[in-house]
Amino acid sequence: MLWILHLCADSGITITNYTDRATGTMELDANGGGRFTEVILRPEMTITDAARIQDAIALHKRAHELCFVANSVNFPVHCSPIVKSQP
Repeated sequence: MLWILHLCADSGITITNYTDRATGTMELDANGGGRFTEVILRPEMTITDAARIQDAIALHKRAHELCFVANSVNFPVHCSPIVKSQP
């Protein structure tokens, strides 16, 4: 999330709301432990300028590439952003 806020601020995109409904898939082993096998991020962001929606979506891709957490885990992290503008 921090990367998207930074990249949008640098690009002049004003974010007024941000939420994420992340889900993960786990597998359990015989000992009762387990591991994540996949995570899907579903960030939803509201911006002030409808003309910049596609720019904000593109910045999500760059933010995901820079994400320390996504780059540090041993399972895929997918990102499916939604960007809308204020009415």
